[in-house]
Amino acid sequence: MLSIAKSALRPSLARAFAAPATSMSLHTLPDLPYAYNALEPYISETIMKLHHSKHHQAYVNGLNAAEQAYAQSPSVKEKIALQSALKFNGGGHINHSLFWKNLSPANADGGNLSDGPLKKAIERDFGSVEEFKKKFNAATAAIQGSGWGWLGYNSVNNTLEIVTTANQDPLLSHTPIIGVDIWEHAFYLQYQNVKADYLTAIWNVVNFKEAEQRLAEATK
Repeated sequence: MLSIAKSALRPSLARAFAAPATSMSLHTLPDLPYAYNALEPYISETIMKLHHSKHHQAYVNGLNAAEQAYAQSPSVKEKIALQSALKFNGGGHINHSLFWKNLSPANADGGNLSDGPLKKAIERDFGSVEEFKKKFNAATAAIQGSGWGWLGYNSVNNTLEIVTTANQDPLLSHTPIIGVDIWEHAFYLQYQNVKADYLTAIWNVVNFKEAEQRLAEATK
């Protein structure tokens, strides 16, 4: 089922969610493109270790188990019963695979939005980069419970828009350009219940080069 869905995903989603070429087609935890402590002081090493090796790994394990159960289910009723597990764990794997690439150390490319197509599009659709960050943070902080804040590309009207999704729902209405995890496991050990501080800090390690690449793929 998901193998069919993956072929229809937008380029940036497909790139992040591609299953390894193994005989069992099991999903695996992707390596981080930086060390666990590389995003400090904005995201702590402890959070990164737990978030990546425990939480993301749990979504990978859950997705593999759900897909295996789906393949072995003898009835349509049992397959339908597995939809929530496929959505939750599959979405968690998609979202986190995008999220890790969304980040970069501050002493590398993190936080640096150079002049180019992405900056021009943000200024066109939000007025300024600072106004975009302000609106993004407000929308993401307002999520009740857990979820994700997104900068997404709307291919219908060719604009960038701020979108939120609940729980681990992947962004399907837009092409994801930037995604921020607002689940407590992403920030609580460092920022406790102050979401605003986490959302302010994370812009220092956002990989705008990756975001611009996603925009370029979406607008081909």
